[in-house]
Amino acid sequence: MPAVGQTLVRVTAAPVVPLDLLCASGTSYFGRPAVPYVPGVQGVGVVADSAAHPTGARVWFATAAGTAPGDGSQAERCAVADGDVVPLDVELPDPAVAAIGLSGVAAWMALTWRAQLRPGERVLVLGAGGAVGQAAIGAARSLDAGRVVAVCRPGPSAERAARAGADEVVPLTEDVDELARRLARACGGDVDVVVDPVFGAAATAASRVLAPGGRLVNLGGASGDTARFSSAVLRSRSASVLGYTNNALTGEQRAAALACAAAGRLAVDHELLPLSRAAEGWARTAAGAGRRVVLSPGG
Repeated sequence: MPAVGQTLVRVTAAPVVPLDLLCASGTSYFGRPAVPYVPGVQGVGVVADSAAHPTGARVWFATAAGTAPGDGSQAERCAVADGDVVPLDVELPDPAVAAIGLSGVAAWMALTWRAQLRPGERVLVLGAGGAVGQAAIGAARSLDAGRVVAVCRPGPSAERAARAGADEVVPLTEDVDELARRLARACGGDVDVVVDPVFGAAATAASRVLAPGGRLVNLGGASGDTARFSSAVLRSRSASVLGYTNNALTGEQRAAALACAAAGRLAVDHELLPLSRAAEGWARTAAGAGRRVVLSPGG
């Protein structure tokens, strides 16, 4: 029986995401987690017992595993706060929804809520081979962006970005001047919105091709915690650099964004592993293998 205010979920799919690794290692900004605990900050499943949600309902859910006392999604059952359970009414298989999850929420809300993307505007996605990047490409397409340009490393990352729907994929280089030139050519001169989950040199280059009124939305620092921006460039173009975190969303915002993300043309390349191979999935994620690992407790 779940506690008052909680829903018991039978887990069908639980992704392994970078936040899981950060929390478990004690290196996230939440600090060292209380142990022992079961990791997994999100998942998909079926309601097993709840006073707030119908038994048997298919749901996506978030947990506070690693950020607060309590267990997470990488288990056969998970007790979740009622407000962190979102009913699902989409045809996508559970592993696909789990792979999109909060990455899709971040991509969707960065473009809509923070950047206020308008139809026809040009979008540049940094780190486009990653989960947030792939989701952002699909979200930009779904939101009627005029052109979507991706930046990522050559090879599998570039292939994932192309499959996600990018009009053009620009190979990443640490030479900021050269990267800025490549971006200007690919974007047709300048770009209205930049989705940036990496920061570092790529963000520096992207800031140089912002259009008048352009917006760069930063969601993370996979390539470093600092980037250099020109005051003259930002001021002359009335451009904006905006921060984003899913933690700032209300429950209602998160649920609405997840519904849009799961129902739109978003996809995150993933592989399904049985829960018994969780250690392997964690190792692949830590090594930056590229494909999102989704664990299946039923496997």
